[in-house]
Amino acid sequence: MFFCFSLPKGLSALEKDLGENLFTNNCAGCHINGGNIIRRSKNLKISSLKRNGIDNPEAIAKIARQGIGIMSGYENELGANGDQVVANWVWEQAQKAWIQE
Repeated sequence: MFFCFSLPKGLSALEKDLGENLFTNNCAGCHINGGNIIRRSKNLKISSLKRNGIDNPEAIAKIARQGIGIMSGYENELGANGDQVVANWVWEQAQKAWIQE
C-alpha cells in the first residue's frame, strides 16, 4: 500500500490566523518561536522535525492530537480539525525557519 501526503500549498489568511491562535494558546508555552523549553532537541525546527521522523503536517497533527513522550495530547483543546490547522501552520513556520514576515 502506498501513502502520499500532500503539503499545504499555502495557507489562507483565515487558516494562518486560526493556526497561529491555536499555537499561541496551546503550544507556545513550551514551543515559543518553534523551540522547546523542556527538551531542546525536541523543537519544531525543520532539521529537528526531520531528524525525529516528523516530515509532514499529518505527523505533526497526530502528535498535537495524541501527544508523544512526556507531551500530552491536545485533541480536546484544539477542537474539530484544529490539530490539522495548527500542524499546517507549524509546518509552514518550520519551512520558513520560524522567521515571521
